[in-house]
Amino acid sequence: MAYSAQTLDISGDRQSGQDVRTQNVTACQAVANIVKSSLGPVGLDKMLVDDIGDVTITNDGATILRMLEVEHPAAKVLVELAELQDREVGDGTTSVVIIAAELLKGANELVRHKIHPTSIISGYRLAMREACKYVEEKLAVKVDKLGKDSLVNCAKTSMSSKLIADDSDFFANMVVEAVQAVKMTNVRGEIKYPIKGINLLKAHGKSAKDSYLLKGYALNTGRAAQGMPLRVAPARIACLDFNLQKTKMQMGVQVLVTDPRELERIRQREADMTKERIQKLLSAGANVILTSKGIDDMALKASR
Repeated sequence: MAYSAQTLDISGDRQSGQDVRTQNVTACQAVANIVKSSLGPVGLDKMLVDDIGDVTITNDGATILRMLEVEHPAAKVLVELAELQDREVGDGTTSVVIIAAELLKGANELVRHKIHPTSIISGYRLAMREACKYVEEKLAVKVDKLGKDSLVNCAKTSMSSKLIADDSDFFANMVVEAVQAVKMTNVRGEIKYPIKGINLLKAHGKSAKDSYLLKGYALNTGRAAQGMPLRVAPARIACLDFNLQKTKMQMGVQVLVTDPRELERIRQREADMTKERIQKLLSAGANVILTSKGIDDMALKASR
C-alpha cells in the first residue's frame, strides 16, 4: 500500500544557525544590562512609567522585568526565570538573571569554537553539582549554629530591595519568629522549615507597623452577627460543608398541595429541620461553627 507524502503547512519562517543563536544571546544580554545597575548595596533604583502614566520606582529585579514589555522569546525566558526565583525564594531575582545571561554569553563563545552544545550543557551541569557540593561543605552554616541576630540580619538583607525596607528592623524580627515557629523534624530526623505553613492575611485601613505574628490559625472572615462574642475559650469548633439555611426541595421535585392550610405546616417543617441540625451541633458540644455555605437569620438567632 502506498502512502502519499503530504507537506505540513506551517506559517512563518524557520531560522537556525549561529546568527540566530547570537541574536538570542544578545537579547538576553540586553535584559541583563537593564537590571545590572540595580544589583548590590549601591544599586540604583529604576523609574518605570507604564502606558497610562503610572510611575513605579524600584530596584527589585522581578518587579522591573515584570513591568517591561519584553517581546523577544529568548528574553522572555529570563523574565520567567526572575518570576520563578521570586516565587520560590523571594530574593536574588537580579542575580539569577545576570548569571544566566553571562552563562549564555560564555556558551555562545564556546559554540563559536566548534564545541557541541550538548558538551557545553554537560559541563555546566557538572559545574553546578560541584558548586553545590562546595557550598554545602565549605560555605553553608547550620541554622542552629547561628544566633537570632544573624538570622535577623539575613532577613534585613533580603528586605533591603523591597517596599518594606524602611521598616526592616520591625519585619525582620517578625519573619524570623514566624519561621522558627513552624520548625519541625521529619521521620528521618531532619529539621525542616515548611514556609508554606506561614500564611499572610492582609487587612485594609491600618499601618504596616500594626502587623503582628499570630501563633495559631487565622481566618480572614468576620462574625455572622454583631451580637456574637469576640472571644470563646475553650473553643470547640465544628467545620461544616452544608447549609444552615431553611431546607428546600431539590431541583425537579414537585409538591402538589390541595389544602392551603398545609402550606404553613410545610414552611414550619423546613424551619424545624434546620433547628434540628443546629440542636445536634450544640448537643455535640460545639461552641464555634465554621461553614463554607450560608447561615439563615433564623439559625443565627437559634445559635446565640
